Amino acid sequence: MHFLGHVVRFIVSALVLIVVGWLVPQFSIGGFGSALLLALVIALLGWAIEGIFGKGVSPFGRGIVGFLVSALVIWLAQFIVSGVSVSIIGALLAALVIGIIDLFIPVSTPFNAAKEKDSH
Repeated sequence: MHFLGHVVRFIVSALVLIVVGWLVPQFSIGGFGSALLLALVIALLGWAIEGIFGKGVSPFGRGIVGFLVSALVIWLAQFIVSGVSVSIIGALLAALVIGIIDLFIPVSTPFNAAKEKDSH
């Protein structure tokens, strides 16, 4: 089930990125494959940043620093994933829209939420 949780998470993330690409100017994604790869790259870059600087600076951290790091990760990911085009303004707007969507539809799966609940 752990693997299935990750698969669901990336599919939901890709769908959110497609919606963001539709809503946000200066942010475009070539298709579902690019969105899925972009979700993976964003997760890996976020993991690396969190590993280096700690959870407070991670793209998933709350606050202005987390927001700015999210925008930076989105902007940097365009150089790794083909079919993705993002301006700096587009990355800032995308980070804002993703943050708002995450308030209503958290990207974490029930499997991850249960695991975090048990660790506290």
